[in-house]
Amino acid sequence: MGNLVELLRRRALNQPEQTAYKFLFDGEAVGPSLTYAALDRRVRAVAAQLQELNATGERVLLLYPPGLEYIVAYFGCLYAGAIAVLAYAPRQNRHLKRVQAIASDARARFALTTKTLLSRSATVLDSESGLVQVHLIASDCIPQELADEWVEMKILSPTLAHLQYTSGSTATPKGVMVTHGNLMHNSEYIAQGFDHSSKSVSLTWLPHFHDMGLLDGIIQPLYNGFPAFLMAPTTFLTQPYLWLQAISRFGVTHSGGPNFAYDLCVRSIGDEQLATLDLTSWRVAYNGAEPVRSESLERFADRFASCGFRRRAFYPAYGLAEATLKVTGGSCSREPVFVVTETDALKQNRVVSVKINKRGTTTLVGVGHPSLGTTVRIVNPETFTKCLPGRIGEIWTAGPSVARGYWNRHEETEETFQAYLADSREGPFLRTGDLGFIKDGELYITGRLKDLIIIRGFNHYPQDIELTVDRSNRFLRAGGGAAFSIEVEGEERLVVVQELGRRQPPDIAAVIADIRRAIAEQHEMQAYAVVLVGLGSVPKTSSGKIQRRACRAAFLADELDVIASDVLTPQTNEIAPVCLKRETVFAVNPDERLATLESYLLANSARVLKIDPDQLNVNDALTSFGIDSLMALELRNQVEQDLNVNLSLGSLLEGRDVAQLAVELLEQLEVEQWVSRIMSMSPTADENEYPQLPSMARPTSTYGVIS
Repeated sequence: MGNLVELLRRRALNQPEQTAYKFLFDGEAVGPSLTYAALDRRVRAVAAQLQELNATGERVLLLYPPGLEYIVAYFGCLYAGAIAVLAYAPRQNRHLKRVQAIASDARARFALTTKTLLSRSATVLDSESGLVQVHLIASDCIPQELADEWVEMKILSPTLAHLQYTSGSTATPKGVMVTHGNLMHNSEYIAQGFDHSSKSVSLTWLPHFHDMGLLDGIIQPLYNGFPAFLMAPTTFLTQPYLWLQAISRFGVTHSGGPNFAYDLCVRSIGDEQLATLDLTSWRVAYNGAEPVRSESLERFADRFASCGFRRRAFYPAYGLAEATLKVTGGSCSREPVFVVTETDALKQNRVVSVKINKRGTTTLVGVGHPSLGTTVRIVNPETFTKCLPGRIGEIWTAGPSVARGYWNRHEETEETFQAYLADSREGPFLRTGDLGFIKDGELYITGRLKDLIIIRGFNHYPQDIELTVDRSNRFLRAGGGAAFSIEVEGEERLVVVQELGRRQPPDIAAVIADIRRAIAEQHEMQAYAVVLVGLGSVPKTSSGKIQRRACRAAFLADELDVIASDVLTPQTNEIAPVCLKRETVFAVNPDERLATLESYLLANSARVLKIDPDQLNVNDALTSFGIDSLMALELRNQVEQDLNVNLSLGSLLEGRDVAQLAVELLEQLEVEQWVSRIMSMSPTADENEYPQLPSMARPTSTYGVIS
């Protein structure tokens, strides 16, 4: 089969009533589904609409929330011979610049979205000067009768299918040009590694616009003809149990995600939930998109062994968007491979293996080997020559999955996609920017050559974070910051070092809080450490470029000229969720209820913020600790489940402190209790028998006076 269009057409012809995709509402209730025939018809209608608008060969933005409509729109672009630009639904005041930057760089003339999001999408695109006129189309309003007007296109292997914008710089976004040939080769590459068959069942919670979410969660099921379940990323992030519950309930054989996902399950799933799971169907638990850690694999395997999870189900892999997705992977019939090395030798780019895991050693996880025409070389990034065995170098790769380059970025394309070995002139290779070595045919990742920060499996360019920090407070020196990551308790965490300006701020703590808040709002990240230094303290080259690695080394060695710093104290032990029921609140003395809620919120806020509870007090705004929307979702979800109340995300993300949140919750609880008592009274009851309105329900409160 030459391309995905031909493949979907064949599935619709030969397996019309077979279910292709099902979406899970809240991870549990089975929502809408699509058979191959229904999918093909809806896709043809979208494609016909695009063809009618002369969109063939044009870039088409996809602006959707998680759901089946995204899948219809993506394949609609392919059917129409258009180039899909993978994006996401714009949200009010969050990530808007990112969507605008993608639209501007791609020079998109069309955008597909839903009827519900149409006006919001128009506002986002119209607010960015310099954009070409974007024609917005609500795909869920396109008449199905248009399907009969679709004209089949001739699609060749080098034809562009989509632009994959990496989670990178908003200032200079780079769209990876992925062809139909890239997709077909990488699909076969993944299918062979995962041992897929028509009897497989997949589940993904990864974003549809993410390379792993698209290739593994959407394209692989079509490529191999098996059913796929999809759930929203926020569903997993707020309730990890629902991911494993769905695997158990639907007999899922293939599912996975970045390393942090497995850690989150271990931290969040209690014994009672554990007892309900049956993971025996789970054959391939892939792990990629960020460093794979041996401790994470061991903890997850030990924790869920009683549920039938098998260690050999783990499938560590390595890939990147510039190679469509997969570069290396192992065999699903074996357990992961580890190597124990001397830590000091790794710092010197040497590999010294030892037999015992002890102090001063580092255990690395093998991420498989290349096959199916894919080549991997370990190269000295300065001399462009192959590294000798036992030496660490940059990972270069070549093969049919390597993309064509970056959209309209010729210099970056030549530098990244057209590298040649200096001695043999072998090439061209894709320079991954990652460091590693090969031992016994297995690839091991040791670090990164490029200044890239990977949090929760998403790439973040430091210059974007530095620009956000620049603009967060007027007392900071523009262009005087460095953002980088360090490893804390086996997890990658963000550090920001920033120079103050010539004027001393009256409130240092407020400056630090502004920095944390801005990073959380713009980048969905928490700053682990914020360090304010004097003028000229951030290392730079003679030409004025930030030396982030030198700054990182100075931070770790405690050699910075620090004026003030704020470092989050990491949780020394896993903190279990603290539960509180509304009956418990009303069982205590009324004068103690507010303190009870404050204590409850403090404990659970510290847990989601990943800080020591002693570092948080009731007058602290959660935004000053860098709470992001995912953390807020997790906290809101628990509070609403425990107390059966409504807690808005705005309350958590807009600067309220713990004391204010506790008052808001107590108001709601007491007013609802008062209303419940009123409703349960006899209609003939005397007015004097009515319970008194709670004192918390003042006219200025959230709920006001009920009369």
